[in-house]
Amino acid sequence: MAKLRIVWKRSDIGRPERQSRTIKALGFHKLNSVVIHEDTPQIRGMVRAVAHLVECSEVNEEGGKTNESE
Repeated sequence: MAKLRIVWKRSDIGRPERQSRTIKALGFHKLNSVVIHEDTPQIRGMVRAVAHLVECSEVNEEGGKTNESE
């Protein structure tokens, strides 16, 4: 299964609480950190909800980036 590399790029200060909780649920603790998740509809939905705060790209099986998404 494909994986997603998600980078937290913009702060959630001043954003609705729901967006802050989504950032935490994705596993972020600090700004500019990176998390890797399986590419599932649930994760895609969470990324879409905070797309203005994160960058998302697909990771191939060897660990290299393939393309930008979202």
